[in-house]
Formats: sequence, C-alpha cells, structure tokens
Amino acid sequence: MTECNQSQFKFEAHYSRQVVGEFSGERLTTEGGALLLRAADRKIGLLRRVASCFTDARDPQRIEHALSEMLAQRIYGLALGYEDLNDHEELRNDPLLGMLAGRRDLDAPLAGKSTLNRLELTPSEVFSANRYHKIGYSPEAIDGLLVDIFLEAHPRAPREIVLDLDATDTPLHGRQEARFFHGYYGHYCYLPLYVFCGDHLLCARLRPSNIDASAGSLEEVQRMVRQIRARWPKTRIILRADSGFCREELLAWCENNGVDYVFGFARNQRLRRIIGRAMQQAKQEHRRTGKPARVFCEFAYRTKKSWSRARRVVAKAEHIEGKENPRYLVTSLGKEAWSAQQLYEQLYCARGEMENRIKEQLSLFADRLSTETLRANQLRLYFSSLAYVLLEALRRLGLANTEWAEAQACTIRLKLLKIAAEVRITARRMWIRYSRAYPWQNVFAAAYTALRC
Repeated sequence: MTECNQSQFKFEAHYSRQVVGEFSGERLTTEGGALLLRAADRKIGLLRRVASCFTDARDPQRIEHALSEMLAQRIYGLALGYEDLNDHEELRNDPLLGMLAGRRDLDAPLAGKSTLNRLELTPSEVFSANRYHKIGYSPEAIDGLLVDIFLEAHPRAPREIVLDLDATDTPLHGRQEARFFHGYYGHYCYLPLYVFCGDHLLCARLRPSNIDASAGSLEEVQRMVRQIRARWPKTRIILRADSGFCREELLAWCENNGVDYVFGFARNQRLRRIIGRAMQQAKQEHRRTGKPARVFCEFAYRTKKSWSRARRVVAKAEHIEGKENPRYLVTSLGKEAWSAQQLYEQLYCARGEMENRIKEQLSLFADRLSTETLRANQLRLYFSSLAYVLLEALRRLGLANTEWAEAQACTIRLKLLKIAAEVRITARRMWIRYSRAYPWQNVFAAAYTALRC
C-alpha cells in the first residue's frame, strides 16, 4: 500500500466554514469506557489470578514486557474488539491500554505482535533451553479459576443450579493440528465443548471434530461437580443438554453421584410407536384448530442394548402444518416435581438461552483459532473465555439495575467501552476527558457507582 504523507484533509465546506481534518490530536483513545472494565476486574480479581496460572522461565534481568502486562493486554484487547495480534502494533502505543495493562511508564510501548505470538505458542513444558518459548500455562489452573469465579459470584449457596452443556463448531481454514472434516457441519473444524450456568462460563474445552459430541464431557462434569460440592455440598445440581449428550456413561454417573439430568433423546421408530395415541390426539387437534397442537406423555423406557436400566422418558407429540414433530427427553427428575409439560416447556426449552452465550463467545473471537497447535489454540480459546468473564462481571456488577442489564457483550462494547477520550497525564493525575455529547452518561455513572461499592 502506498505510504500517505498527507497531514490535512479538506472536505466540503459547511456554509462559510472550511472543514479540515488532521491526524494531530495528542494522546487520544477510542477505549475511554474501558476504565469500567478495569474496575470490574478489580472487583473479581480476574487478571491477577490468571497470571498465576502461567509459568515464566525468562531471565528477570532481560524482561521488557512483564507476563501480567501481556496477559492483560491480550484479554482487554479481545474485550475491546481487537481480534488479531496485528492490531497490537498500533494499540501498544495507546496510553489508556498501557494503564489497563498495569504499565508504569506510559510512554513506553506495550508488547508487539511478535512478543504476544510467542506468549500464545507455549510448549507443553517450559524448557529453559528453548530460546523463544519460555512461558507455559496450566489448563487445570485456568479451568479451576473459571469455576472459582462462578462460585464467588454467589454470596450464598443456591438451592439449585442448572449446568448447560453444548458443543459447537469452529471452522478452520488452515492445516491446524487435530483438524478433521465434520460431515454434519460440512467443513473442517474443531468441536469445542462449553458449559454454562446461566450467564456464567464454567468450561471451554477445545476438541478435535472426529469425536462424539459428548466425548470428554463426563470428565469435565466430574471435575466441576467436585469443585462445586466442595463449596456448596447441599446444592442440587441438574445437567441439561441435547441428545448428543444422552450417553449411558454420563447418565449412570449422574445417577450414582446424586446429580440430576434432563437430556434430549434422539427419535426412533420404537419411541414413535409408544406415543402413537398421543400423536393421533395432536393430529386431530391440529385438524380442528388449524394451529400447531402438542400432547405430552411419559413412560418408562429402556434401550435394547445401551442403557443399564429403565428411565423416565417424556415425549412431546406435536403436529404442525403438514407433518409430525415429536420430541423426547430422558430425565432423572420425578413427575411429582416436574410434570411432563413443565419439564419440556419450562426446564428443557430454557437451554436455548445458552445459544446466546455461545454467540457472545464468537463476538469475542473464540473462533480465531489459526495457530498451528491444538495447545496454542486452546490458549486462544481461554483468552476469549476470560474476556467474556470480564465483560460478564461488568454486566452483572455494574449494569444490574440499568437498561443494559441483559445486553449482549457486543452491545456493551459498542455503547459503553468504545468512548472517544483525550488522555492527559500530569505529575499527579491521569485525566480521561470524554465528550459532553456522549449519550449514555447516566448508564456510565450508574456502572461507576455500582463498581465502587
């Protein structure tokens, strides 16, 4: 691209006034609202604890960019909408981002793209003989931190929690390690596993796509349940997922360990025969009203080979325009507490909200997994997950009683974080001057007040 040396840009006049643009403003930032993000981090202590999940074998005498600064720079960058390491070639000179990262000398630039890239390409072990890769991370420590943040968000143990499990596809466009073609999605991809409880992210596990959707979920559930029960021994735990997770090993473990479940159950001809009468009723109701009709029923069911015992199955016999639409659930929950219709419509269908949480991960660039190794791409997924945890803390703690209490991460970023501001540094103060015309000053003030408490 041709280098441009032009310093002034003259536009069409506005009545008698000339309109001239210049890139001459000093210490300006587009991230003025990120101070609220920093305040949210101080409330939950996220970035401080993230740094403890890493091992730094670099010579302290030769370090220019501290590990904590690089981690903060990367996670804040994702939260603020910067998906690529290339973006940090310019961001490294942003004085406000330097302050967010904890850099004392704000005139000194932050880490560039090459340094941040070496941070991401961590080996499975830190070898002192390796010249370029001397920083490692512990997946177990980060996994534990995600659950700790969730537990600390509740001042007292809840009576009941629902853990949502789901898998999604992350398309790949290179030759990354463990890259496979997935017939259902129709492209090469990874198949990450997510676990949420409401808005809280508890697990983000990167996996190859040549596996069953439930692969590894039992190990993740065991780990999380163990950590949750160590803090909340009396809390009832319910697992909720689609039919991809309806597997004997997971069902049996839940039953043997006091964990309830409600999973989707794939259709088959045997199930269809069992609900024949209910389906006929739904069909007749549809003919009478011309509208979709559904009839709920339930029964004890055991597969011929895969299940070790009979289980409660709830069926929705539905008839819509031109066809049948049956759905099935298997659950450990009793009908005294949950009738068939309530179980389906109120409990199971609520898992659709998890789709919005996964969309938020994508708005934080959880699909940017272009490095070569699975381990490095897992770290990128962790960074996006931690950026989400930070934004969710801002939403939960700072925006709870505002019009943005349920806003998506991208909305919070656009309206609250991306505020143009002038940065003025004196001997004793760092002034961040916003425009008087900013339209959501009341929301900013409310979030500031809430985060100061």
